[in-house]
Amino acid sequence: MSFLSKRIDKRIENYQRELIDTHYREVDNMYRQIRGWRHDYRNHIQVMNVLLENGELEELKKYLGDLAVDLNTVDTVVKTGNAMADAILNSKISLARSKDINVSVEASIPVKLKMTELDLCCILGNLFDNAIEAAEQLPVEERMIRIYMDMKQTQLYIHFTNTTATGKKQKIHNLFKTTKGEGHGFGLVRIDNIVERYDGYLSRNSEDGAFTTEILIPQM
Repeated sequence: MSFLSKRIDKRIENYQRELIDTHYREVDNMYRQIRGWRHDYRNHIQVMNVLLENGELEELKKYLGDLAVDLNTVDTVVKTGNAMADAILNSKISLARSKDINVSVEASIPVKLKMTELDLCCILGNLFDNAIEAAEQLPVEERMIRIYMDMKQTQLYIHFTNTTATGKKQKIHNLFKTTKGEGHGFGLVRIDNIVERYDGYLSRNSEDGAFTTEILIPQM
């Protein structure tokens, strides 16, 4: 292996370690919020009971509205059947929605996967981060991320689509050129390496206004 190859591999390894640390912090923060909300649940019930008994219906209505907004920030909206996928997807959904990005997810993983949780985390985390970075550069009404995951016989199928402001991306040597500058693009390389290691299939398609990634990974 050449010096340049070793240097690139080292940069990819460092980038991925930082990315996984970021994913962990996001997931940990989400579950801290959930535990905190559950801890306060009884207090909320007591406050609402007092407002109801006192006939303060307008105050009760306002309190319920505030709780609904608060709960939306920690609600676990996706349950795939895989704990790691749930953690990553839900933390990223929360992040995307905080940036006013419309997110649609349909995901089911009813079987134990052959691939490691680390590899699953790398794929989903990188795909979602790239989608968020692209979508948030658009006007709010045009921001969209759509995700579909399911088992197709013995293969895990992952499909990500996001709107983008960059138009049709330039493809060089079968890879789409990154628009994020030097030091970026390692996430795409990492995804490619993981898919190749599992003898899977990967397709990226860039059309005006949208970017799509499809992945199939054998699980037998």
